[in-house]
Amino acid sequence: MIGLALKLLRDELSNYVFQNKRPADSIGGDDIILHNIAALDGDAQGNLSNKIVITLVNTEEESTLKNTNHVSSTFSGIKYAEPPVSLNLYILICTTLGQDLQDAYEFALDRLSLVIQFFQAKRQFTVKNSPFTSISSDLNISPEIKDQLKLNVELYTLTFEQINHLWGSLGGKQVPFAMYKVRLVRIREGSSIKAPPIEEIYTREAITNDS
Repeated sequence: MIGLALKLLRDELSNYVFQNKRPADSIGGDDIILHNIAALDGDAQGNLSNKIVITLVNTEEESTLKNTNHVSSTFSGIKYAEPPVSLNLYILICTTLGQDLQDAYEFALDRLSLVIQFFQAKRQFTVKNSPFTSISSDLNISPEIKDQLKLNVELYTLTFEQINHLWGSLGGKQVPFAMYKVRLVRIREGSSIKAPPIEEIYTREAITNDS
């Protein structure tokens, strides 16, 4: 589910950037990628250069939804299932520099501006309101999973100290970036326990009398 959530955002962002880029910018839809930005420092082949890179840097359980009911009624009785884990995802969106472009930094800043514009204009994402994602036509993904993809995206501001720790842990030089908090990604394991319906209720007094 985490991968699908980020793929949905990437597909929609790819279309927006491609449609609104500067005429001189050669970036294409395939240049907005899901990848670990920590690999940029050792990227001798330049596979991560001149790209928009989306990296998952943290996951957080949404504690307000933790204590939901795990019992539901069915036609044949009741079903016990642990409630889904509701996650907030923290994603880092970086615009990396092109190796051979004289004005690479300027292009990177323009692309970062497009990223911020995109999420400012659209904050809620579902499969139905995201026409440019391939998830909607993927027959290997069940309709139930598609319906569960309901994401809210907000800009997350880091302090200078947090920025220093973040890029220090990533082990690379800082590039233009923005961090976003993505709510809510729900993950549920498919197993459950079924029980027959309760047809009679015996009190302690009735059990004593019968014996």
